[in-house]
Amino acid sequence: MRAWSMLLAAWGVALVSTLGALFIGEVMGMTPCRLCWYQRIFMFPLAIVLGMAAFTEDRRGAVYALPLALSGAAVAGYHAALIAGWVPQWWVPCGAGPSCREQSLEILNGIQLPWLSLLAFVAIALVLLVYLRKTRS
Repeated sequence: MRAWSMLLAAWGVALVSTLGALFIGEVMGMTPCRLCWYQRIFMFPLAIVLGMAAFTEDRRGAVYALPLALSGAAVAGYHAALIAGWVPQWWVPCGAGPSCREQSLEILNGIQLPWLSLLAFVAIALVLLVYLRKTRS
């Protein structure tokens, strides 16, 4: 697999995730919870940074994107653990607004959105790690 195609794959995951989040929020009218907002804060710039990196074949874009992907994976992992019931109730960061613990939207036969977000962030981070290792100067 060429190095450029790895950046393109990471960008594709980030772009699909960003467009999916925008569709759910703006078209379906579902208000995101606080943890979903934090995940969006990490994912939306990934779509831009990785897009520019892929089309200019610039290694620095992957260097800049990796901390965003890892931080997003941490937030998504916490959110997934929260909806799975692995986190105590008093650790729940959400106050007013939609509940972080009760996710009503399921995709692909019962997969909740925080798990999909975690999968996207981990996939992007792994692809970027392989890319950076492969293109080491």
